[in-house]
Amino acid sequence: MKLNRKLLTGIFFLQLAVSAKAQQVLTLEQAIDLGLKNNFDIRLARNDAEVAANDNAYANFAFAPRLNGTASNVWNNTATKQEFGNGTKRDTSGIKNRQLQASVNLNWTLFDGLKMFATRQRIQAIEILGELSVKNQVENSIANIINGYYNIAQQKQQLRALAEQMSISDERVKLSDAKFQTGLAPKTDWLQAKVDYNAQRANWLRQQTTIEQSKALLNQLMGIADGNLNYDVNDSIPVDLALSYGEILENLNNTNPQLKVARQNLEISKLVLKERKGDFYPVISFNSAYNFNQSNASAAINQFSPVFNQNRGFNYGFSATVPIFNGLNAHRALKAAKLDIQYQQLSVENTQSQVNLALTNAFKDYEYYKMSLTLEQESVDLARENTMVALERFRQGVSTTLEVKEAQQSLELAAYRLIQARYNTKVAETELHRLKGTLLK
Repeated sequence: MKLNRKLLTGIFFLQLAVSAKAQQVLTLEQAIDLGLKNNFDIRLARNDAEVAANDNAYANFAFAPRLNGTASNVWNNTATKQEFGNGTKRDTSGIKNRQLQASVNLNWTLFDGLKMFATRQRIQAIEILGELSVKNQVENSIANIINGYYNIAQQKQQLRALAEQMSISDERVKLSDAKFQTGLAPKTDWLQAKVDYNAQRANWLRQQTTIEQSKALLNQLMGIADGNLNYDVNDSIPVDLALSYGEILENLNNTNPQLKVARQNLEISKLVLKERKGDFYPVISFNSAYNFNQSNASAAINQFSPVFNQNRGFNYGFSATVPIFNGLNAHRALKAAKLDIQYQQLSVENTQSQVNLALTNAFKDYEYYKMSLTLEQESVDLARENTMVALERFRQGVSTTLEVKEAQQSLELAAYRLIQARYNTKVAETELHRLKGTLLK
């Protein structure tokens, strides 16, 4: 029995080794590197950050004067016929006129209630927000990639556990058939053993499909759009069992990406309030202009009209625009800015509460699954030994196939719980690092 089981298991793992040899092993570091380059959510966040950085690059020009130039060149062709009371007639048909106009206007805002300074600070704050949003998205995407990668690893471990079950069921089938042929057991034992083997074979095939689906999900997280699944992953799940709640909680408020984004949004709202307050102050500007006008006609309309006329001049001065009444729009905008500050402050407090809750729950999960790892590993060892004993007893004819099946089911459930406990411990560990903001090193 032991020889057959070892032979079947050896053949199965030999097939896996041959298959894995044809596939390139994708490491977690490579998966994360691909995700940082190609993940769509990260690329979208980076694009938003680049837009904000581009706006900030021109923020200082808010203090520069505005200079505009205009020019026009108009050709006229007029035909005028006149009859006067004394019987005199005048025909000025075919007179052509060309008018050239050009001007350069300068407007320089000297004071607007310090609004321009608040605007520059707000644009700078938006650029910082873009950088923080990128880091927050990177942390989230890395966490998803880690979970997706090790999800494939746990699915592969489940595949191995199913292979072990298949080898035990195959041995049951052979022993039941031998007993039936010698008249030591009814045919129903063999039939049931065969049904159980086929069910496990179906589960094994389904597990392979689940692995392929998990790879497709990881591809999406890595930003691989060609659907290439011809790679393998390491099937071990390393777990850090030495995480401390105190170390994670230390300085969490200053390292958590979500909190940093929420606080930056609050800072931007405060700067918007400064801008709105500037609407209540007068705007003082320096204005200057240079104008040029030229008119050139082919003939004079009358003896008093010039054939050629040219004007040019330069002017400058100061202007003040004092807000008196604009339908209370300035008051409405100011109140909206104050309400937005209240909203962002509540958002910070809400985010703080959510982060604290997520940290508490994640660490409780981490502690629970860390303790369950030892228990489940012991359960697997005991269930495996119990299955081997039951199978040997069945072969010697001192137990029934039902006893073997129950022992086998116990082993199957214990193996499933152990694999789930290991994966869930890794998920909790990853979540703790994400909340701390230490996944991106």
